Amino acid sequence: MMVLAALAGVHGAASAQTLKADAKSGSMKVAMCIGCHSIPGYQSSFPEVHKVPMIAGQTAGYIAASLNAYKKGERKHPTMRGIAESLTDQDIADISAYYEELGNKAGGGQAPAQPQAAPAAVAELLKKGACVSCHGENFNKPIDASYPKIAGQHSDYLFVALKAYKTDTNPHVGRSNAIMAGQAKQFSNAELKAMAQYLGSLPGDVKVVPQDRFR
Repeated sequence: MMVLAALAGVHGAASAQTLKADAKSGSMKVAMCIGCHSIPGYQSSFPEVHKVPMIAGQTAGYIAASLNAYKKGERKHPTMRGIAESLTDQDIADISAYYEELGNKAGGGQAPAQPQAAPAAVAELLKKGACVSCHGENFNKPIDASYPKIAGQHSDYLFVALKAYKTDTNPHVGRSNAIMAGQAKQFSNAELKAMAQYLGSLPGDVKVVPQDRFR
């Protein structure tokens, strides 16, 4: 399974990439992001309790693709859609560049070229899903800028995200992506959870960087 490889619309990412991203400008546009993504251990209660994803150190292309997916309603999340709809394409490009740079500056968390071996049952699931074909052998070097780094991401968030691709009819929950829907639906929730737990246990680049809202 191409775990989270096509989480968001590539078209949105491509549009953002035509703009000249300014990370410094982006640092002045993240007040709405800091309240959740810059607090270690912060949890969301929608659609169930889980840690909010770590985005510092994530690829700028993926962050842009995600925000555009929320903006277009391809990702159903009322809070995130409201935030994304308030952003211009330039805002999205700047914020995405800022968070990629923030994680890189913070240092640490570098994933090894080869991850620790997965339990045999989980290894078979990852093979069935062809996860490395999009996220790299260590799940931290995606082959496309709009795909996420998933090594070390919060396991409970990964699990919720994967389940969202199996949700078709809920107006408030779900993610519309034909590739990921097809991949996620071939696994039971227990299997998705097992993969998420393994991926979350790996070292990676994504991290939480505490920030002061009143900088």
